[in-house]
Amino acid sequence: MADTFLLEVATPDRLLVREQVGGADIPLTNGYIGVLPGHAPLLAQIGTGNLVYTSQGRPRHMAVDGGWVEVLGDHVRVLVNTAERADEIDLARAEESLKRARDRLTNPQAGLDVARALNALKRAQARLDAAKQK
Repeated sequence: MADTFLLEVATPDRLLVREQVGGADIPLTNGYIGVLPGHAPLLAQIGTGNLVYTSQGRPRHMAVDGGWVEVLGDHVRVLVNTAERADEIDLARAEESLKRARDRLTNPQAGLDVARALNALKRAQARLDAAKQK
C-alpha cells in the first residue's frame, strides 16, 4: 500500500492544492474525518472548519466552507465553496471578523438572520484558527 495519496482542493475560482500527502483531516457537516492512504471510498458533505493535511512531513492548514469531498482509492477531491490557505489569511482582519460576528449575535438588531450570523461566526473562527497555524 502507498504511503501517500493525491489531494486536490478546489473552489469554483481556483485550484489550491494538488499534491501527494500523507493524510488529511477534513471538516464535514457532522464532525471531522481523518483520511489516510487506503481509505475506503466515500462521498461526504464539507462543513465549515480547518482542513489540515500533511505534506513533506509538515501540517498545512486552510479554512474551508461548504462543498463535497470524494475519496477514491489513492485520490481525494475536496470541492468547496470557499477556501483560504493559512498563509493567505490576514490575522488582524480575521480577528476583527470574529469580533463583528460575535457582536452581531450578542447585540442582535431587529431582523437579524440568526442562522446566517451563526454561519458567519463559524467561518470567522475557521479563518482565525487556520491563520494562527502559519
